[in-house]
Amino acid sequence: MDLLELRKKIDEIDAQIVSLYEQRMDVCKGVAQYKIDTGKKVFDKQRELEKLERVRSMTHSEFNAQGIEELFEQIMSMSRKMQYQLLAQSGSLGKLPFIGVDALETKGARVVFQGAPGAYSQAAMLKYFGEDVNSFYVETFREAMSAIDEGSADFAVLPIENSTAGIVSEIYDLLVEFENYIVGEQIIKIEHCLLGVPGAKKEDIRRVYSHPQSLMQSARYLQQYDWQQISMQNNAFAAQKVATEKDKAQAAIAGEHAAKLYGLQVLERGVNQSDSNSTRFIIVTNQKIFCRDAQKISICFELPHKSGSLYHMLSHFIYNNLNMTKIESRPIEDRNWEYRFFVDFEGNLADSAVKNALRGLRDEARNMKILGNY
Repeated sequence: MDLLELRKKIDEIDAQIVSLYEQRMDVCKGVAQYKIDTGKKVFDKQRELEKLERVRSMTHSEFNAQGIEELFEQIMSMSRKMQYQLLAQSGSLGKLPFIGVDALETKGARVVFQGAPGAYSQAAMLKYFGEDVNSFYVETFREAMSAIDEGSADFAVLPIENSTAGIVSEIYDLLVEFENYIVGEQIIKIEHCLLGVPGAKKEDIRRVYSHPQSLMQSARYLQQYDWQQISMQNNAFAAQKVATEKDKAQAAIAGEHAAKLYGLQVLERGVNQSDSNSTRFIIVTNQKIFCRDAQKISICFELPHKSGSLYHMLSHFIYNNLNMTKIESRPIEDRNWEYRFFVDFEGNLADSAVKNALRGLRDEARNMKILGNY
């Protein structure tokens, strides 16, 4: 046969496949109705594994066996997605693990941030909660997470990612350790300034204090000068030190917000080399809630230590037409060469496609946790 005849034959076969697919989905509607009537769960892992093994055995080569397995995984995923939609319409899906709210209750809320007055975390908090927020600060990220875990604060504001320096790995680990959840985010443009005491000039400076990351981000600027660079736990602590000691030979690299707070003089703005440097802060609480208009979901999971496991996990996003926006990995403590994956994707916990994907992930991954919908 020539190419046109071959293509015609493929078109005829494809038409049959489409017809059979629609017949199959019609039957699945009956399955969904049965599950509505009996309360049976949609996802039957053992049944699907048996089905995949059976269809693999019908093929005549390992290549075709692998292909038919992937095809039926997607067909069954679409079937589950349709069943979840029907169960949702009938009100038979049960309660969500998270409670949907119209808006966060921020009025009168107590908010904690890490660092000191003048830190970028405080600036992010003020932008998200407003200038009149009832707040306090702690020295470490762990103390901030503990504060909301034990109820001394309602929300915490924590940095999770910088556009130039990457993720704040400790925050990822703490999100796994604590039963706290992301309910919002705030992005702050980072513009580091060189701050000195009133009346100081750049010629007076001998020592510069800042967080190691801020020193790194300002390396191109700092290499012009023979200044001693001293790391501090936080930019705000650096500004506070310079303001308290009133030494013209000392300067801090911090935000203009810190300069105003501590009465320091801005000697130069924008000393960090990137004009697009931004930090993403997350708003965390100890309640399992999400806003009904939330559009981003963060989860984490561990994988079985076998070939293809990550591919199978990510297929749940592909088959449910969910846009994955970020994936990170962190080593699992005391388990060499095993990793925990953190994924951000677009969606809302009330969406049927999201429910389908999360149920599949929960059944196939190890220790899957929803970190928040915001």
